Amino acid sequence: MTDMRAPKDCSTMAELRLAIDALDQELVQLLVKRSTYIDRAAELKSENGWPARIPDRVEEVVSNARQTAQTSGLDPDLAETLWRPLINWSIAREENTLGPDTPADLGESE
Repeated sequence: MTDMRAPKDCSTMAELRLAIDALDQELVQLLVKRSTYIDRAAELKSENGWPARIPDRVEEVVSNARQTAQTSGLDPDLAETLWRPLINWSIAREENTLGPDTPADLGESE
């Protein structure tokens, strides 16, 4: 994490905004890193014949995000609200490699 002032030590909005901007840059870099893992997941799923969307795993990821938020002092509902679109984006990215899921892939009947 970038060496920056604690929020209480920011005495101006300019200082606070610089810190927020730095955090935003770090968040983007973490998302870039996460996307490399998503790309690898698509490769492994392809090798195993798995679909991009695995509903049980989706719910596990959301549950993990909610739990981490709860124990870290962040509203779990906010974490879920942020994670579901991230998961959907990740699945769409995997589908670029795997192709779109079919109802049979999702465990649904036609």
